[in-house]
Amino acid sequence: MSTFLIERNIPGASTLTPQQLRDIATTSNGVVEKLGVAYTWHRSYVAGDKIYCVHETDDVETVREHARRGGFPADLVVTVSAEFGPETAES
Repeated sequence: MSTFLIERNIPGASTLTPQQLRDIATTSNGVVEKLGVAYTWHRSYVAGDKIYCVHETDDVETVREHARRGGFPADLVVTVSAEFGPETAES
């Protein structure tokens, strides 16, 4: 499986309430259950008018299908080619 970074342009995203974020999460989880393929939503981050998500599945088309079924924008979907952090300097 591949890891994908998804950028969603949502005006006012940073003003979404905890309940609205719960509702989005509930919708996303329901879509994942019904996709019928291996799919993991790892985490999402709200920043300004955008939500950035990290998902794992087999291909970009599946990510876009998740977005379509959930009613979420998927303005940019890119495959993560590498991951690193502070510990990388030690290796």
